[in-house]
Amino acid sequence: MEFTIYPAIDLRSGSVVRLQRGDPERQTTFGDDPQKMAQKWVEAGTEWLHVVNLDGAFDEGGSANWQSLPGIVSAGAKVQFGGGLRTMKDIARALQRGVSRVVLGTSAVEDPDLIAELVRRFGSEKIAVGIDALHGQVRTHGWQSSAKMTPQMLALQMRALGIRRIIYTDIARDGLLSGVNSAATGQLAQSSGMRVIASGGVATLEDVRSAAAQAPYGVDGVIIGRALYDGRIELADALAIAGES
Repeated sequence: MEFTIYPAIDLRSGSVVRLQRGDPERQTTFGDDPQKMAQKWVEAGTEWLHVVNLDGAFDEGGSANWQSLPGIVSAGAKVQFGGGLRTMKDIARALQRGVSRVVLGTSAVEDPDLIAELVRRFGSEKIAVGIDALHGQVRTHGWQSSAKMTPQMLALQMRALGIRRIIYTDIARDGLLSGVNSAATGQLAQSSGMRVIASGGVATLEDVRSAAAQAPYGVDGVIIGRALYDGRIELADALAIAGES
């Protein structure tokens, strides 16, 4: 199975930021030119970017982030885009702007009929579901609310609707450089039969190797955020590990 590295570009009011555990009060800004950041990662060799409209995730719209999207797409990598996507109109808008795959989180919990319709209309390769969990419980609305279900429950529900790929985030580790939860990610992939992208806490190349080691169980990628921006990981080194898996 091919293993993919996804550099993260998290957008807030049109700027590239990182949050600690999804907390908007714990924000670090890394630049105000998302297109330039996208070009940087593309020049380093990435084939995919993971882009998040944080304003949308917090139900704040995020018009500046939407305006940034065509520039990010023009950098040349495939774009996986999520954050506040709640309606058919949102998804169609993102795909029309050149996004290769959309990621839905809150709407997967609250509107499973929408998920089924999206798969029918656009196909399973275009639609992924983000499962964000804290202490074994799924969280929604920018991680501010509990969905009262486990990641496995939601994954199996989504599989029945035709979803084939999940982005799994361990919120307790996100933005803290505390190490990716490869074991839980691999277990979710194995128990659900889904392809799963690991997210949250990647701090070192060893975390990338740990995630890639779960590839036989269905983990086919990892999202790297703060460690790239802090210079703890060189993207070229992470891509080399992915190429060996």
